[in-house]
Amino acid sequence: MEDEGRIWQQLIGGALGLSILALAAGYLGWLHPLGDSLSVGRGLAAAAVLVLAVFASFAGLRMAAFVSMLLAMLTGGQVLLAYTWPGLPGSYTLYQKNMLFRNAELSVLAKDIRDTHPTIVTLQEVLPENRAWMETLTDILPHQLLCPGGRVGGPAILTQLPVVKRTEVCGPGLAAMQVVGGTADNPERFWIVSVHLHWPWPYQQADHVQLLLPILDKFQGPAVMAGDFNMVRWANSVKRMSDILGVKAAGPMTGSYVGLSGLLPLPIDHVFSTLGGRVAPRPAAGSDHLGLLAEVAL
Repeated sequence: MEDEGRIWQQLIGGALGLSILALAAGYLGWLHPLGDSLSVGRGLAAAAVLVLAVFASFAGLRMAAFVSMLLAMLTGGQVLLAYTWPGLPGSYTLYQKNMLFRNAELSVLAKDIRDTHPTIVTLQEVLPENRAWMETLTDILPHQLLCPGGRVGGPAILTQLPVVKRTEVCGPGLAAMQVVGGTADNPERFWIVSVHLHWPWPYQQADHVQLLLPILDKFQGPAVMAGDFNMVRWANSVKRMSDILGVKAAGPMTGSYVGLSGLLPLPIDHVFSTLGGRVAPRPAAGSDHLGLLAEVAL
């Protein structure tokens, strides 16, 4: 029986060690892009560590169980807060949407945009032939920018706010322009950035972000950035972009990509602004991404 107990200790201890290693590796995106890919499962890894720590406690590995529980609660608590902590509402309303290049329900999407009355709309996967659809919204969103993209289309911005002349910028998977908001007595200029990143490692997301950082670094002053980042907001790739632009995530984080499973949507679409904001999901409207409606603060 003693030998059997020792075998269980070794099995549980080994599984606990592997789960801790997977959890820790998700923090190493600064060292290798694999870390960002692993960070997507941070919540699940923390839950696995917590469950295995309970088994480790019953198996007699009390010190390892205690330390593991603390680690799981610390890391898992951060994920839980990201999903539940609401941001402060702001004065500008932004509608974020990866509209899906083969979307057959664009009229539904247009209706949802009209119903929510956004000041700003950021879009991804917009094909050149979708420009006519964008123009149907010029009565409420007269200032528009569509940047070229690849096979699935490019990013776009639609807004009620007047654009500062000659500030429109197109980059790889990026559309940006500076606008004037506020009031006549107190106008404020700020940047709007629409982003669509490549898939993460083993694909080229890290290289893509490296191309975008010098562009974002030129946008001085308040900013709003939204898009399909194909990555969780705490990953190194996304944090580098938000840090260089000086913006904070609007909360709470929302599972937005429903292409794999509607029961376990991935939180890879985000909205950021200088002072953060509050965000809520909108219907898929023919896309494999839910829309996001945010109130952002500058």
